[in-house]
Amino acid sequence: MKPFDYHRPDTSADALAALGVPESVALGGGTDLLVTMKEGLIDPAHLVDVRHLKGARDITLRADGSARLGGAVRIADLATHAVIRERFAALAEAARLVGTPALRNMGTIAGNICQRPRCWYFRRGVPCLKNGGSGCAAVDGENQYHAIMGGGPCHAVHPSDPAVALTALDASVEIVGARDARRSVPIALFFANAESNPLGETVLAHGEIIEAIEIPAHSAGGTQHYEKLMQRGAWDFALVSLAGIKRADGEVRLVLGGVAPAPQRVNPSVEEDVASGALDDESADALAERALYDAAPLSKNEYKVTQAAALLKRAMLELSRA
Repeated sequence: MKPFDYHRPDTSADALAALGVPESVALGGGTDLLVTMKEGLIDPAHLVDVRHLKGARDITLRADGSARLGGAVRIADLATHAVIRERFAALAEAARLVGTPALRNMGTIAGNICQRPRCWYFRRGVPCLKNGGSGCAAVDGENQYHAIMGGGPCHAVHPSDPAVALTALDASVEIVGARDARRSVPIALFFANAESNPLGETVLAHGEIIEAIEIPAHSAGGTQHYEKLMQRGAWDFALVSLAGIKRADGEVRLVLGGVAPAPQRVNPSVEEDVASGALDDESADALAERALYDAAPLSKNEYKVTQAAALLKRAMLELSRA
């Protein structure tokens, strides 16, 4: 790593001014940023610490049931916050399953959903779509942990657990940029073109930061489910994960993680059938198969289809009977 300057601004205006300088990047918990620096994927001249901005670490819970999470809220705080656990159980459980206790106590929610893929070709400097090349080395290589849905040209999967839960919760990402320009992006669109963007997996532009994440009132409560399958028993990234929610209004949302370059929402027609009433094992199997109809596993990851079907079936049976 080359030497870099560290900035700790007190105001958003100062932070955005510092981030507007070439070769500047935002620093939250640094749990992925510093790794990518050591791996030579980025080589910034300026690190801008955004954890101390007003409201950055605030969890705001409104009377209508909605919530606002500052971008620098720690993953550990989401996992243990009593009201988050009550209103948004899927998010709290996803946060609880992130990494190790040390990582949860350092990592921030904005940094977590913006972390780069863990694809070994990308991380080790092999030329690929996201690393100076034009294709995906995993297609004909070691692809055990790569995408079975939505992949191509890049088949790396998104590593965030909370991103899967936030997608099921219909969250939006509040972004601020130069001259206080603001925009609100539904989280499903926040990861637009993750499989084909050579520069990253989100719509964040240089100089922009995530100010907060908004979770709407209609996603509070109901029945919420998050499950994660890992190669190791704990402290690992998901092979496959699933966030399932049956809202108080009866709507069901099912989102898979570990299977695509971004959180992968299940076909809404499948969600509607789950919401329509109690399912038996046979109908849940059929719906899980339908949900995975477009799966296209690579040579060494077909097991993910079986795992995803098992997670879907369990969640569908639970939510349909709620």
